[in-house]
Amino acid sequence: MTTALHVRFYDVTSADGTRLRCWTNDADGPTVVLANGLGTNPYSWPSLLDPDCGVRVVSWNHRGVGGTERPVSGRIGMDSYIEDAIAVMEDAGIESAIFASWSIGVAVAFALADRHPERVEGILAIGGVPGNTFATMLSPLHVPRPVARRLTRGVTRATTVAGYPLAPLVRRIPWTNATTRMIQKSRFINPAADTAQLRDLLQEFCTTHPAWYARLAIAVADHPRISLSKITFPTTFIAGRWDLLTGARDMKEASDRIPHSRYVLAEATHFIPIERPRLVLDELKLLLAAVEG
Repeated sequence: MTTALHVRFYDVTSADGTRLRCWTNDADGPTVVLANGLGTNPYSWPSLLDPDCGVRVVSWNHRGVGGTERPVSGRIGMDSYIEDAIAVMEDAGIESAIFASWSIGVAVAFALADRHPERVEGILAIGGVPGNTFATMLSPLHVPRPVARRLTRGVTRATTVAGYPLAPLVRRIPWTNATTRMIQKSRFINPAADTAQLRDLLQEFCTTHPAWYARLAIAVADHPRISLSKITFPTTFIAGRWDLLTGARDMKEASDRIPHSRYVLAEATHFIPIERPRLVLDELKLLLAAVEG
């Protein structure tokens, strides 16, 4: 039987006046700040929404996603995401914390650590790399990095236009257990994921306009590789063997550049938090213990 998940939403204003839709699991335990993937939502992390998970999670939805407003100025990109993270931390009274991160959120967490090292005590990096994201895509298909970068960036840029006629169709998709299982059978998301939890994730994900999502992706994925030379705190990288969006090889190389970093290769796709929720919670607790130690 699926555990009842708990999430509480609230609003915080970022430095430039953008209203952020934030969320927490209200659990007892050490506090972790979560930098999520673009367009994703709390339902991506079922093990961290369990009231008995033993970790207090504080996070936010990215600009124009899941109740967070689009900035009036149209301002997006790494600078704004770092400001959003700091605003969320300050509102919650968090001076520094361990970051859990996924996909583009990994780049956000490492960029924050590079610019404000006093804010970050450790990073759990799941299915993401510290910058130059487009070059890591399609790795399981053995596509050369320069080709992968040009191809995926081109498709994403085309979506900034094609996303407008697609939006009404995407929003009308009836996300039932049956349609969710069709996605799982395609193997883009591992069938091991809980169908009901995945349905909630996909239903919420499809509320984001495709063209806006593409703009967000370009603004952050074009950020250059972040220097890891100053990283001395504990880090853990969890890569998916079948991840088409972030290559396991690239994650291993990033992990190898950080002294004493832990690297885990999971039998999963890009959607590790919902496919392997127990692994995510176990590795997060190991990281917490390493920081405390």
